[in-house]
Amino acid sequence: MRADGPVPLRAAGVNGRRADPGAPGPSVWPGAPTPLGARFRVGPDGVAGTNFALWAGGAEAVELCLFDEDGVETRAPLTELTHEIWHGFVPGIHPGRRYGYRVHGRWDPWTGARWNPAKLLLDPYARAVDAGRGNDWGALPPEVYGHVRDWPQQHVADTVRDDRDSAPYVPKGVVVHDDDDWADDRRPKTPWADTVIYELHVKGFTQLHPDIPEELRGTYAGLAHPAAVDHLVRLGVTAVELLPVHQYAHEDHLLKRGLRNYWGYNSIGYFAPHAAYSSSGTRGEQVGEFKRMVRALHAAGIEVILDVVYNHTAEAGELGPTLSLRGIDNRGYYRLHSDPRAYTDYTGCGNTLHVVQPHVLRLITDSLRYWVTEMGVDGFRFDLAAALARSMHDVDMLSPFLAVIAQDPVLRRVKLIAEPWDVGSGGYQVGAFPPLWTEWNDRYRDAVRDFWRGSVPDVRDLGYRLSGSSDLYAWGGRRPYASVNFVTAHDGFTLRDLVTYEHKRNEANGEGNRDGTNDNRAWNCGTEGETDDPLVNALRRRQIRNLLTTLLVSTGVPMLVAGDEMGRTQGGSNNAYCQDNEVSWVDWSLAGQPGPKSLLDLTTRLLALRHAHPVLRRRAFFSGRAHAADGLRDLAWFTSKGTEMTEGDWYAPASTLALYLSGRDIPGRDARGAEVTDDSFLAILHGADRPTDFRLPGAPWAQSYEVVVDTSWEEQESAPGVVYRGGETVSVGARSVLLLRAVM
Repeated sequence: MRADGPVPLRAAGVNGRRADPGAPGPSVWPGAPTPLGARFRVGPDGVAGTNFALWAGGAEAVELCLFDEDGVETRAPLTELTHEIWHGFVPGIHPGRRYGYRVHGRWDPWTGARWNPAKLLLDPYARAVDAGRGNDWGALPPEVYGHVRDWPQQHVADTVRDDRDSAPYVPKGVVVHDDDDWADDRRPKTPWADTVIYELHVKGFTQLHPDIPEELRGTYAGLAHPAAVDHLVRLGVTAVELLPVHQYAHEDHLLKRGLRNYWGYNSIGYFAPHAAYSSSGTRGEQVGEFKRMVRALHAAGIEVILDVVYNHTAEAGELGPTLSLRGIDNRGYYRLHSDPRAYTDYTGCGNTLHVVQPHVLRLITDSLRYWVTEMGVDGFRFDLAAALARSMHDVDMLSPFLAVIAQDPVLRRVKLIAEPWDVGSGGYQVGAFPPLWTEWNDRYRDAVRDFWRGSVPDVRDLGYRLSGSSDLYAWGGRRPYASVNFVTAHDGFTLRDLVTYEHKRNEANGEGNRDGTNDNRAWNCGTEGETDDPLVNALRRRQIRNLLTTLLVSTGVPMLVAGDEMGRTQGGSNNAYCQDNEVSWVDWSLAGQPGPKSLLDLTTRLLALRHAHPVLRRRAFFSGRAHAADGLRDLAWFTSKGTEMTEGDWYAPASTLALYLSGRDIPGRDARGAEVTDDSFLAILHGADRPTDFRLPGAPWAQSYEVVVDTSWEEQESAPGVVYRGGETVSVGARSVLLLRAVM
């Protein structure tokens, strides 16, 4: 263990094997500085090989490390340097070969320099990763840390360099064969207004599915299986949003407790599909399997959106492992604190990528373009996007990251979703992202949850959320579909748990139930946890129907979470990020049970209704003004007396809100230039614990009304066909939604 000084170049083995130090290394030709990463190609004189290129600003030397089938490592220096990119072409290196880098430079943590050539580093541009034994040790070995992890004086441990070889314990890049043939692929290109997002986890969605072959469960191939695709098609969603599939690593504190990072928000390879989700192999086979999954979903008309984590990496803070960027150029890749030993942390995960640096911005945009052009994906949801939008410190909507995305000819055409906050000062930015972007709208989530748990003083905020959140998004050319509406997400309670628990139950995570939010805005219907009380369970099922119906008739882009359509439970866990087990996996046995099947049928029918009626998928905000002599408005709000709401009504305590959506005044034209017209609907949301009388508005709104959905009814098959006259007073069930089609 040394405090400074370079490690001499040599040949070395792994797993106790060492190459002959006197044996000649591989021949390295000059090669080219672009593209970055490892690219198999035909070189000079028709010789096949692989070009390697690595940006390592400030480094003194870079060694390419090649591993044979027996795990023996051979090192070769890259001597060509162009604009801080070290590069070389190695003849005879074919796809499937594993590799990494050792980067030499100063060890001076006090200035942020943390080069340590004893540590094998993953290529940031590696397009496949072989994790080897992965994390079978029960904890991260001390060798994977650039500093002496177990130094007795922990407050200075990060300053003491550890010279033990990390190669046996860290993931390695894999050379991949280029395959750009997408001739048989047809992207669905679903317009934003018509989009319905279904958030799922590749493993969790497929692991327990009885109709997926056991060897394919938990994998990309499992998600591509007809049994998985058929469920998505029958349900009626148009896009899957995959929890992170970039190669990620597990945190040491989880491994020590016998747990794993299940969600995957701990990326270490921004070009590589996570190897553990591959059924076909980890020597590049995962790339082809991922592409076949995308093709299968596209063939079914379903887009693929990736949840991506470019705000931080798995290397964590100064006491974290050295796996890639830290050892390549710590000062170049990460935002460092005023004390350069430490990191500026806007993410809560120990570090933040320094996106204003050109090479970091290039890494991210190169990665995004790769997933679009070579892997076939249709869009991205950016985790903690506010951290990416920070310039030097503050969130800046003119930041380099947002500016580059806006002008990029590839990226500006795909779906872009921001999680519009981070954990830093000024990080909450809901409604602030520029045109092209949509946003997770947590204000929609909170307003809908609060209304159905009876915790709102009035209905003003709910009115905005149901009609597209114009107060947040009606600026700069943004449209209602800028709002991604959701009631639940992977982070938090499932829909069933939202009506079953008021308090989180995260003890299984081993953190004393301190993790996860306490602001659940949940109501347990009078009893905490599961119960055999038939009245409580009936109310809970009705509340789930209320929440789902509200979501799917709201203006904006709805997002469902896998399993919510069948009443999946996590047993009260609202932070199942490390529960790679039945707690998080979709329980497909629910689909055969009467209650969950009824819920699945209702969800399917609501999505079919949304698909059939453009008035529920508006491309422009409502004006609220009358567009005809009869005074009919495109959007109108009514009290239970059947009169339009006044200014005072919006400020008065209320548990009932009704909105009329006119199908006669839909802006825009269809593909042939014809005006778009549709049926009109009246939706009555009643949140009180007693039924209420509601006088249906008469002319010009409607002559009569046909019941489409009544959530007070356990079985919805009997709901359609009931007709009421305009002006008639009807009884709206306690805590229910009554959706009516206007008959003119």
